[in-house]
Amino acid sequence: MTHRLITQDHIDTFQNDGVVLIKGLFGDCVETLRAGVERNIAEPGPYASNNDKPGESGRFFDDYCNWQRIPEFEQVIKTSAAAEVAADLMQSDQVQLFHDHVLVKEPGTSMATPWHQDGPYYFVEGQQTISFWSPLDPVTSASLRCVAGSHRWEKPVLPTRWVKGDAFFDPDPYMPVPDPDAEGMDIREWEMDPGDAVAFNYGTLHGARGNPDGARRRAFSLRLVGDDARYTQRPGPTSPPFPGHDMVQGQRLREDWFPVIWRRG
Repeated sequence: MTHRLITQDHIDTFQNDGVVLIKGLFGDCVETLRAGVERNIAEPGPYASNNDKPGESGRFFDDYCNWQRIPEFEQVIKTSAAAEVAADLMQSDQVQLFHDHVLVKEPGTSMATPWHQDGPYYFVEGQQTISFWSPLDPVTSASLRCVAGSHRWEKPVLPTRWVKGDAFFDPDPYMPVPDPDAEGMDIREWEMDPGDAVAFNYGTLHGARGNPDGARRRAFSLRLVGDDARYTQRPGPTSPPFPGHDMVQGQRLREDWFPVIWRRG
């Protein structure tokens, strides 16, 4: 039995394309998440950034790894349907929390979210991975954009810093960041209501346009992992860094830092 919010078609699409839209996943949590985002902006964490890029206008705030100090985020993570839906989509018997991420593009923000895959930034390897991206405001042109099937590419995409554009690691053995629009790739994007969520694999290439319109675009992201997720050593520092984790190659993520938030009956 799958969760009532999804069908077998959602599962098949997620497995085959690496991305699927889930209507209303956080529909009952929008006001709680909005309050959490405002708290996060007022009390930014050590990883917070306004992505101040020369030549770009507006404010693009993002911050991550705050669920332990933002009670609204912890409440939603532990009580919403997200973990159970993630288990169904990943076909996993358990779900661990990896981290939360807030992305806010104020009106008039010109900076796009660069095309990237989440996986190469992380110290996690495995097929059973999932990110949920949920807008807390109606979105049209500022919606998330994902390249279908990119989670099956032979090479990962080189992770780069969003503002400076320089690479995290040596380019070998990564592939250069592509231009999906110019290359005619299968880009999936949706007009979304607050609380809808795009679910995508850590290997799915994604990005988002700027927000030149007159309304805010607040988004809450939740990153989870399933049964086959293991720690892997990258050739340089990861993002998030999680300093002092003491894990070794091939180890399951330590549950005291990355708690199991759902197990199949």
